[in-house]
Amino acid sequence: MKKQTKAIRTQTKKTQYREHSTPLFLTSSFTFESAEQGKELFEETIEGNIYSRFSNPNVTEFVDKVCMLEGAEEGIATATGMAAVFASMAGLLKSGDHLVACRALFGSAHQIITQILSKWGITHTYVDATATEAEWEAAIQPNTKMVYLETPSNPGLELVDLAMLGRLKEKHGFVLNVDNCFATPILQTPLDFGADLSVHSATKFMDGQGRVLGGIVVGRADLIAPIRFFARHTGPSMSPFNAWTLSKSLETLELRMERHCSNAMALAEALENHPDVATVKYPFLPSHPQHDLAKSQMSAGGSIVTIELEGGFERVQAFMEALEIPTLSSNLGDSRTIVTNPNTTTHAKLKPDEKAALGITPGLIRISVGLEHIDDLIADFEQAATVSAEILKERV
Repeated sequence: MKKQTKAIRTQTKKTQYREHSTPLFLTSSFTFESAEQGKELFEETIEGNIYSRFSNPNVTEFVDKVCMLEGAEEGIATATGMAAVFASMAGLLKSGDHLVACRALFGSAHQIITQILSKWGITHTYVDATATEAEWEAAIQPNTKMVYLETPSNPGLELVDLAMLGRLKEKHGFVLNVDNCFATPILQTPLDFGADLSVHSATKFMDGQGRVLGGIVVGRADLIAPIRFFARHTGPSMSPFNAWTLSKSLETLELRMERHCSNAMALAEALENHPDVATVKYPFLPSHPQHDLAKSQMSAGGSIVTIELEGGFERVQAFMEALEIPTLSSNLGDSRTIVTNPNTTTHAKLKPDEKAALGITPGLIRISVGLEHIDDLIADFEQAATVSAEILKERV
């Protein structure tokens, strides 16, 4: 049976009411048929639900679907994407351990690594996404327990060679932990390249309509066990309602990603040829410096396009004011096109040198291309580029 079919047909066991759609299990706890059953559940000699902080049928269904899509043994869902990122690290690392991470990371991931893990005596080394295999290997120390990365990265759309890191993992024995949020399991499955864990902010494309928060970590069962222990006792649980919503959304993920990707490619091509847009970056554009790598490990380029406008934040303001269709928001992965200026929003807390290393300039705009008609999107972005350039010239 194909993944597309399983994503639609995987669901909880029917109740006595014979429902077609999985019901909501909005309960904080579950009852025991006997004292013996309660004892066995807590001893984990039998499987079953005890308390929704631990497990819930709606959450289990969502986890099962993502594990199926990623080819993972087990997984755990969390309240948010950042809770999943943190749990994937905190559940496995301890004082004295060393983490190697790609420099091109989401701002909050930087904060976890530099401000939180460091307080626990966990050290780190950053490596450029485009580093060679020798450069990545040089960063690995005897106490390196994990390599963490995003590919494509947020917001610079830099890619990391997953097969190369898979080879290094086999050689050195670290945990390879990949944030697969931008690609989704539809476009890329890191475990196929040797990754041990795949992490997602389910808030983004898995939901796809800007409704609920959620996160998930899937991968090897022996690694999920300590992550589950950490999450079970610290409590970043996914709500049953959010899990129910996300599980439903996975039924249309492949269809939505097809439209996201085709729209993003067409918009990127149009803006690359626009005289008032300085640069355009998109993994499947031939001009992307890692285009060949993108084609080798992704089935399509994704939904995110970044553009650079000359004129700094003043130009960005004029451009965003001229846009008529997109939403201005720090979120992404929505059915509606969203634009943001990472320099002043998602990555605002980074130091100037950190921003420079990630290519985050005042004129950078991240576009999460939605599902609107592509002709409307192209026309709107082209007129905004022209209008904002003219406004800036008049002010000068």
